[in-house]
Amino acid sequence: MKPIYQNAHVYIEVETSEIPWLKIFTQETHKEFSDCDADTRQEIFRLLDIIEKEMIAYFKPEKINIASFANYLPHVHWHIMARFKTDSYFPEPMWGEKQREGNVHTANFDIFISNLVPKL
Repeated sequence: MKPIYQNAHVYIEVETSEIPWLKIFTQETHKEFSDCDADTRQEIFRLLDIIEKEMIAYFKPEKINIASFANYLPHVHWHIMARFKTDSYFPEPMWGEKQREGNVHTANFDIFISNLVPKL
């Protein structure tokens, strides 16, 4: 997948899903967040803050979920997801047990990305 944004420290990809979902990866492969240099850690937190605020303002979700597991892919990355009561898994995590057939109707994700990228 082609990144929607990248710099010397990180790149951001879209996760295909019924909900708005972005992933921030480190450019260099690190197994743990603490393995990253201070500039990369600071850049991740800067981007998490921007993305969370923009998702809240644009999508008006029930909740924003931010997660970093990397159990299957031992490369530091963060998931930022806008969650809705009508998504398939809410209130469970997106990796949890499906609760229902999702019925999520959100604002246009492509427009969100177009508005977000210049702010990063």
